[in-house]
Amino acid sequence: MNKKVCILLTVSLLAFGLYSQATDSNAQSAGSSELNRLAVVWSSGDPDVAHRVALMYTHAAKKAGWFDDVELIVWGPSARLLAGDKDLQAKIGEMQADGVVVEACVVCADSFGVSDRLRELGLPVKPMGKPLSDMLKGDWKVITF
Repeated sequence: MNKKVCILLTVSLLAFGLYSQATDSNAQSAGSSELNRLAVVWSSGDPDVAHRVALMYTHAAKKAGWFDDVELIVWGPSARLLAGDKDLQAKIGEMQADGVVVEACVVCADSFGVSDRLRELGLPVKPMGKPLSDMLKGDWKVITF
């Protein structure tokens, strides 16, 4: 192979390698910033969904470090379920102790007559429509159970 071709090939491969490395690094940086905040909207009034899906996944996402910030939003029928279920209340306490932020929608809780009970459990009960909308528009990953 001629010397000029070898030099050109070497320079091209080196340039391609640097470009690929920079692209991979930027993708990882962008990906990690997109994936570090999770909001879980728990709306189901089904105890099996609560125990075996919504709270289990939310807690694991925080404890395992899958996301840096994890927030659980108690929304709709889940407010009534939580207000009356001691096992779920204990689980929420564990989640909060491990760093999961838990908040409840006041409109939902009021509609089920459980706002005071949720406050007694230590949950902030507040308007959540705007905060949720901001999460959806922002860099949060939002899932609903």
